[in-house]
Formats: sequence, structure tokens, C-alpha cells
Amino acid sequence: MLREIRPAIVFIIALTLITGLVYPLAITGLAGVIFPYQAQGSLVEKDGKVVGSALIGQEFTSDKYFHGRLSATTAPDPADSTKTIPAPYNAANSGGSNLGPTNKALVDRVQGDVDKLKQENPSAAVPIDLVTTSASGLDPEISPAAALFQVPRIAKARNMPEDRVRALVDEHTEGRALGFLGEPRVNVLALNLALDRVTAR
Repeated sequence: MLREIRPAIVFIIALTLITGLVYPLAITGLAGVIFPYQAQGSLVEKDGKVVGSALIGQEFTSDKYFHGRLSATTAPDPADSTKTIPAPYNAANSGGSNLGPTNKALVDRVQGDVDKLKQENPSAAVPIDLVTTSASGLDPEISPAAALFQVPRIAKARNMPEDRVRALVDEHTEGRALGFLGEPRVNVLALNLALDRVTAR
């Protein structure tokens, strides 16, 4: 009986070492050599300090900055651990709100956001990604239409010509991957950093 069990035990130990230790370490090391920026979290620096990641959105609330897609992520309530509180772009709790399109709370919230944005730019249609959350709650990008919608507010807040702000959006618009995958997009953090560089001159 031991003769039958021993190969099974050796096989399990060998597979555990190969797939649980050797393979992950080899892939991690290889990724660090071939893609060092991505392997370290695609961290973005400003003046030598890490200010975020190109892969995780941030909450920008000032009128002087482009705002990203809404986030429905939450965190435990410090006052009551049985409850949660909103914590936008919480990478430890990625997820959407899971509210359906007929949910009254969602409909009311979206309508309120649309009304508020219409006051900001009454002549333009409100892009859908400015009033809806992504499935992950961590989306670092918005559509070019969502960025262009915000141009008048930012130009006014920074006392800049709208054409200059619009040109920044165009410069930071990424096309479809390989020319056909996904949609054109704008990384909000990269765009806001470029905006700071332009106005700091």
C-alpha cells in the first residue's frame, strides 16, 4: 500500500513546489525584467514622489481638474464594523454597486448627477461615463467625450483658453489597442498632471 501512496505524495509535493513556488517566482522575475514599469504597479511620479498608478483611478473634486468616472467602492465604517461607507477607488474592495437599471436609488442618483453636470455645460450632452460607475470601481480612464465635456469648467477655473485645454485632451487621448480593441480613452491622472505642468509655466 505504501508503494502506491508514495508516488502520489511525491507527485503532490513536486506539483506544489513547481506551481506554487517555482513558476510564480520565475514569472514575477521575468515580468520585472521585461516590463519593469508594469511589474511595479505602473506607478506615476511627480517631483520624485509617487502620486498614483496609471491603472487605478483617483477622486478629483476640484473644478480645476478633470473628474474621473464615478466609483461605487466602499470600506468598513470605522464607527460600526457591520456597515460600509463610500470609499471611491478603494483597490482593496473592487466592485460595482450592483444596482439594476430600474432601481429607484440608481435612477435618482444618475438624474441628479445629469442635472448637476448640465449646469456646468448646458450646451452639451452629458456623456454616460460621467454619471455611471464602472464594474470595478477603479477605472482610471474616461472617454474623450467625457473629458471634452469638462473643458469649459476647467478653462474657467484655471483662466485658460478652452482651445488649449481641448488640445491637452487630444494629446492625451489613446486610441484603440492594436487599432481595433476597446474604445479611445483618456487617463485622468496623466491628463491632470499635464494640466498642472502647463499652468505652472
